[in-house]
Amino acid sequence: MEHYQAPSDGATRRRRRVGRGDASGGGSYSGRGIKGQKARSGKGPRPGYEGGQLPLIKKLPMLRGFTNIFKKKFSLIKVETLNQFPENAQVTPESLLEAGLVNNKKFQVKILGNGDLIKPLTVAAHKFSKSAHEKIVGAGGVVKEL
Repeated sequence: MEHYQAPSDGATRRRRRVGRGDASGGGSYSGRGIKGQKARSGKGPRPGYEGGQLPLIKKLPMLRGFTNIFKKKFSLIKVETLNQFPENAQVTPESLLEAGLVNNKKFQVKILGNGDLIKPLTVAAHKFSKSAHEKIVGAGGVVKEL
């Protein structure tokens, strides 16, 4: 059975009792100043209330929509830019990074069907558009989805 352990000396302080006479140190206005809305009993103005002035929240333009934190970001590569690789080369996200066609390793790679491919290549990427897939296979290449 555990025994009660009192808090060590100086760890706790007594609650300040306001409104119990001037001798207590918290008398007279009880720390509320003189008159005004915040001196009265009750809750006082709601958070953000500016005394009737147009509040900041109404001055700001409305924020629309939201940011999807699960959105996947892609580096987009056109089929025609793959022509700079030698014939029958293995094109991977790493080789695209070395060639300077992709500048962020974190993003997935998507191949788009803009332009024409004139040589067979083995292309490995995360996604392919339908037309890009057809053009790579049509040029005698191989498509590998990662």
